[in-house]
Amino acid sequence: MTRVAVIGGGRIGEALIAGLLESGRAAKGLVVVETHADRAELIGDRFGVRVTDSIADAIVGADVLVIAVKPGDVDTVLTQLGKAELDADRDQILVSLAAGVPTARLENKLPAGFPVVRVMPNTPMLVGQGMIVLAPGRYARPEQLAQVTELLAAVGKVATVTEAQMDAVTAVSGSGPAYFFLVVEAMVDAGVGLGLTHDVATELVVQTMLGSAALLESTGQTAAELRAAVTSPAGTTAAAVRELERGGVRSAFLEALHAAKQRSAEQGANDGAGGSAT
Repeated sequence: MTRVAVIGGGRIGEALIAGLLESGRAAKGLVVVETHADRAELIGDRFGVRVTDSIADAIVGADVLVIAVKPGDVDTVLTQLGKAELDADRDQILVSLAAGVPTARLENKLPAGFPVVRVMPNTPMLVGQGMIVLAPGRYARPEQLAQVTELLAAVGKVATVTEAQMDAVTAVSGSGPAYFFLVVEAMVDAGVGLGLTHDVATELVVQTMLGSAALLESTGQTAAELRAAVTSPAGTTAAAVRELERGGVRSAFLEALHAAKQRSAEQGANDGAGGSAT
């Protein structure tokens, strides 16, 4: 049985724990590091896993070490890991869910040759629908990457890219939920402006988004094909799309994602200083 130590019992750490347990993993195979007493008690009571405030204690016997803390706290965790007795006999691997922290920075703080995998999750993992993207470090072997992929599939879909692509991943899927939430906000406000109640407008927009995503996933058609199928010549949809195009929606998204990618690169280059969440 693969033993997992989750360092950080915040929302992302909790989502991972919940997903692992729901996928059938035994609670006895999980240990969580959480230094805030109230949070530690909540995690222990809710999930029945062992909770400790000591990284050195948690990693004993663990195969996968998951960093699930804020980017600014990563160096503190790495320092503690460097001082701890990492178990070379167990073939341990470090998995970092901290945004903007490159694999080289992780590797430089650990014993030479220690395998790491950088992960860019997004917030839908809180409901088991995350987009989880992996970038293996220099020393992570294919079988270890497969192990991490299986582990994280408990909270969403998993893809693998190169380290060089992670800033783009951050811009597209890491920050992506915020773009959709902004679109929902705008459509709800517009619906209210057209005379609907806020509750009705919200229900219409949210279900439309869910149904549209399901169509994209199940039909195999592209977004352009599905949009064309809805857009009758000279119809209501055509009128709306014409205004969106006139408003520069495509260029706005291009500039937005470019800005997010650039900011992600800046955070990663700011070695040792941490960074903000996506």
